[in-house]
Amino acid sequence: MNEKTTKNNSYGWARRLLPMGMVLLLPLCTQAQKLIVEKTTVDVGKTGYEQPVTAVFEFYNKKVRHLRIEDVRPDCYCTVLDYPRGEIAVGEHFRVTMTYDAKQLGHFDKQAALVTTGSSKPIYLRMKGVVLADYQDVSGTFPIEMGDLLIDRNELEFDDVNKGDHPMQVLNIYNNGTRVFEPNLMHMPKYLTATMTPERLAPGHAGRLEVTLNSAYLHDYGLTQQSVFLAAYPGDKVNPDREITVSAVLLPSFANMTDTQRAYAAKIQLSRESVDIRFDGKKKKTEVIDITNNGRTDLNISSMQMFTRGLKISLGKRRLQPGESTRLKITALRDDLQKVRVRPRVLMITNDPAKPKVTITINAK
Repeated sequence: MNEKTTKNNSYGWARRLLPMGMVLLLPLCTQAQKLIVEKTTVDVGKTGYEQPVTAVFEFYNKKVRHLRIEDVRPDCYCTVLDYPRGEIAVGEHFRVTMTYDAKQLGHFDKQAALVTTGSSKPIYLRMKGVVLADYQDVSGTFPIEMGDLLIDRNELEFDDVNKGDHPMQVLNIYNNGTRVFEPNLMHMPKYLTATMTPERLAPGHAGRLEVTLNSAYLHDYGLTQQSVFLAAYPGDKVNPDREITVSAVLLPSFANMTDTQRAYAAKIQLSRESVDIRFDGKKKKTEVIDITNNGRTDLNISSMQMFTRGLKISLGKRRLQPGESTRLKITALRDDLQKVRVRPRVLMITNDPAKPKVTITINAK
């Protein structure tokens, strides 16, 4: 039997195994949930002509001993599967990828059978999407997906704001859908306004959402945080998956201080302004920073805040006389930090005119 005949028989087997129009169901009951797959169907969305696209299937071997993938059988030559070739241990996570060559325009729905040890029935995998002639890959420019809208970032930060300032941040948006949208932000606080240009965003086009902060409505020095939500059109429902975090840091003003007053002012010094934390299997870890007042008047740390959860802080003293020191203890909680998407930082507001804001960066591994 020649190679071509072998391939034809193999794909003929797959076609018998995957008849046209069949609906794929999760077949894991055959192994009593010993082998778990997150999804058996993956929608890869849009791609361009002859721009191969890959679906990733996440597996977890819960209880199958000596698990091996014995064979994978796609329903056509246009798809290629990659999978672990060796034995997969109990408790191990692994991936199977399915790549479509995209050599035909229009919608596609590709299927494959995955045969493993310990099961008399195969696991069926399915990927679907659409191939467009004029498709443009914008994933590098707009890496964050919020439904059919793609954005370049999901956090806006207004740093070093003084009373009277009106700083602006830009959120770039791409319409990856098939209909016209009117992007806007919901749950906006009083100190924020947003303007979308253009107001109506056609499919395949990008626009910019300009978010302006009115510092007059910020009453407390230090950090103010708020979550807003991206909407595709007016009246859209709030979706937690479309959350955008907005933070603003309002600083005290020292513009009216004289040179003499500055010379005698408080002066903060830290032993370090970044902390590297290695958990090494532990659930929490504590690091210490020494803080000293090198000025000629009392140092007052009026505010201490955290940009994210997952941190606990403890400061020995908030008011330091000239030459006096104290210790700042920072405890990082591993499980909580793994869930945050904003950089972990600690913020301090002081009466040092040269350093009214002190930011301590937490690098946790």
